[in-house]
Amino acid sequence: MRIGAQAHLTYCSNIHPGETWPEVQANIERHVPAIRDRLAPEAVFGIGLRLSARAATELAEPAALEAFQDFLAENGLYVFTLNGFPYGTFHGTRVKEAVYQPDWRDPERLRYTNQLADLLAALLPDHDDIEGTVSTVPGAFKPEVRSAADVAAMAEHLLQHAAHLVELHRRTGRRIALALEPEPHCFLETVAETIAFFRDHLHSAAAQARLAALTGLTEADAGIALRRHLGVCHDLCHAAVEFEDPLRSLDDLEAAGITIGKLQISAGLRIEALTPAAMQALEAFQDPVYLHQVVESASGGVRRFVDLPQAFASVPGASASGAREWRVHFHVPVFLEALGAFGSTQAFVRAVLARHRERPVSRHLEVETYTWNVLPEHLRTVDMTEAIARELAWVREQLTTVVPVNERPLRDSELPRTKA
Repeated sequence: MRIGAQAHLTYCSNIHPGETWPEVQANIERHVPAIRDRLAPEAVFGIGLRLSARAATELAEPAALEAFQDFLAENGLYVFTLNGFPYGTFHGTRVKEAVYQPDWRDPERLRYTNQLADLLAALLPDHDDIEGTVSTVPGAFKPEVRSAADVAAMAEHLLQHAAHLVELHRRTGRRIALALEPEPHCFLETVAETIAFFRDHLHSAAAQARLAALTGLTEADAGIALRRHLGVCHDLCHAAVEFEDPLRSLDDLEAAGITIGKLQISAGLRIEALTPAAMQALEAFQDPVYLHQVVESASGGVRRFVDLPQAFASVPGASASGAREWRVHFHVPVFLEALGAFGSTQAFVRAVLARHRERPVSRHLEVETYTWNVLPEHLRTVDMTEAIARELAWVREQLTTVVPVNERPLRDSELPRTKA
């Protein structure tokens, strides 16, 4: 849905289990209209679509794509952003560090992401004020990046993808941006690391020359295209877990000329004191499916753990100490701040949304609580559809103190789909 004249707010469909296109389509048909009707029944509603590699290939079939375009047009829906992070199975089985595979060292990640961009170009509404975004892995899982050659391979594939986006814009008039999503224990983990990678590998003179060679652009125009087509997905759970400053991190990205293509609105766990009660309550958040990276801040500095079991192992029962704060990468509903024995990073989210209200951070805002199916039972007190609607309503409330909701709803005439 529209928030003000420029921004689009939705949720990410990766909360719904489904790896094939028929499964994804069934989830969209079941949940999205119901959520829209709870929030803004008279307005058109944007979709944040997650497509696995298999689902993307199946949707690319002309009959499937045309049928989905028809469904969108008939139901007052539109797609403006894709989640291209998880390539394979994302629910119901062990995901952990496999979620980053194939990473940006691998040509298959490039092929998959090119296909997603092509699909999004076909799905964007037929009017020129909506650009598309595709979020993606933060390069690779950090332990897998072992050499300068690995970094160079990631940069080269990203530049090749930028070239694909330049050609896609030439051919279709649709502008798509790739948004790299920094995450704990990944190659791009912190804002500082992200800025350094863009400076040295994606915004450098060598990068401009490479994109110019790939596209026929002048080097000056290639520099503009790199900033237009390559940016970041700023996930607020990830940033809070890293103890980033909510406002300074935005200022630093802006000063570096890095566009926030997508603002992913999510909250993690905040354990301000490692009391026995807090540690016991935290055990309920361990699960065999996803990585739950932990960052600890204490008087001795910052320590990082790849998952909750490793963090627990660092705290023998008798040595739990209130002098250590943990932030945990476990997405919880953004409308929850108190979680019993500890809290969430909701304050970080509120700070960024307040900044967006005063000076927009991104045109694309997406709530992402993909962990619904592994949340402890006491946090699943309503059904999934109601919880998603409640999250979106909470975000809308944070943003509409000044900016009216649906200030300019899309007209039906602006929604005709583009045939493949």
